[in-house]
Amino acid sequence: ANAKISSIRGELPAEIEEPIIRKIDFGGMPIISLAVRSDRLTPRELTTIVDRRIKRRLENLSGVGRIDLVGAATEAVNVEIDPARLEALGMGVDEVVAGIAQENVNIPVGRLARGAEEFPVRIAGKPATVDGFRSMIIAERGGRPIALGEVARIDDGVEEIRSLALVDGTPAIAIDVLKQSGANTVEVVDAVKKEIEQLRPELPVGVEIGVVRDGSVFIRDSVEDVEVTLVIGGLLTVLIVFLFLNSWRSTVITGLTLPISVVASFIVMHFGGMTLNVLTLMGLSLAIGLLIDDAIVVRENIVRHLEDGADHPRAAREGTSEIGLAVLATTFSIIAVFLPVAYMKGIIGRFFFSFGITVSFAVLVSLFVSFTLDPMLSSIWHDPDIEKKGPRGRFKRALDRFNAWFDAAADRYRGVIRMALRRRFIVIAMAIAAFAGGIVLFGLLPEEFQTKYDQGEFAVNIRTGPQASLAETRERVERVLAALGEFPEVELTYVSIGA
Repeated sequence: ANAKISSIRGELPAEIEEPIIRKIDFGGMPIISLAVRSDRLTPRELTTIVDRRIKRRLENLSGVGRIDLVGAATEAVNVEIDPARLEALGMGVDEVVAGIAQENVNIPVGRLARGAEEFPVRIAGKPATVDGFRSMIIAERGGRPIALGEVARIDDGVEEIRSLALVDGTPAIAIDVLKQSGANTVEVVDAVKKEIEQLRPELPVGVEIGVVRDGSVFIRDSVEDVEVTLVIGGLLTVLIVFLFLNSWRSTVITGLTLPISVVASFIVMHFGGMTLNVLTLMGLSLAIGLLIDDAIVVRENIVRHLEDGADHPRAAREGTSEIGLAVLATTFSIIAVFLPVAYMKGIIGRFFFSFGITVSFAVLVSLFVSFTLDPMLSSIWHDPDIEKKGPRGRFKRALDRFNAWFDAAADRYRGVIRMALRRRFIVIAMAIAAFAGGIVLFGLLPEEFQTKYDQGEFAVNIRTGPQASLAETRERVERVLAALGEFPEVELTYVSIGA
């Protein structure tokens, strides 16, 4: 792409900036926005502090890719040409521009050699002060040099303000921080906030700096939600296992699979360069029910052998070997579903690579634990609850009643199976109808790249004509802000104009 642009660069206008080509990056938006305000300093003085102190400090942080300033009043030398003087001398504006460009230079012209030493030589034509521009020679008339101060008024001012930042309706200088490609958003934001705390005591009196937008809040909240879901799902899974196995020892033996499989997944995440993000944690959360399946099947078969009179070592050995092939088939069928998800092509594959790898590895670890740790614990840990020995308290009696109700429900289910076997054609017709109905509804579902989510914030884009001034644009924005201010649930903070 760069080669193609270079081949037609000569056909583009000379005054345009160099074209920049870069790949689309979803992280190309500012990850954190800061605002610097002061009721004592002028916009120019405040811009100087932001540009020379704050911006440079933030640019040196690891992971920071670029710093953009909005609403800055950059120092500049303003030249206002006097048309009458220019006409009296018979000069044009182009001659003034060419004269300034010719004189306002700083270029190398060669070098001086003395023995083994070399000294570069430069022409320093740029004036060091504003007065130097007034005496700058830009043309010649009748053998007399014409100074810039004769045809123009030179002021030490600021560049034309093309952008404006408003924080709570007050003008400020906004600092938009963009991260490097591949950098961790949360880590970069934390580093920026830490640097801000160190900068505050060093700033002049009356200068305030604060965060007006934090792009990591949504990430932190999303990760926290998935973490909570992961914990709740694990606890509910263990509770359900306890209800059906009716033994806290059996629950511990099977429940150990969950923490071991989840924590072991961090190994492949570390060596695979993954992070604890929404997709990896969501994969572990979805896999909670799958991770304990193998352990439940193994433990239940071992308990069946114990109930038939086998001792613990024999029950563990025979119970595991009996259903080993079935557990292997179940586990690898799950992996056959999730692993291809990690290797899908395109941007979808980049999104779900960590998801598929994390789930597949966790399921493999759960299989290993089910064939090793669970039989070992079952062989040495005597469980009196299997034979229902000892006192039966109120809680255990409640569990017995629950299991009796579930056994009765299982008996009624046998009747449903008998009815289905007797009416095969009706069951097949219902299955075909359900399949056809699903296909029809599939075609009616809307398609989109990802579901819509609410980050708790919104952006308002106001388009103006090319001739609209910054003051007119600000007036229109203020009218929009006034209309939004009528809603008490809306909190207005940062507004960027013309950035």
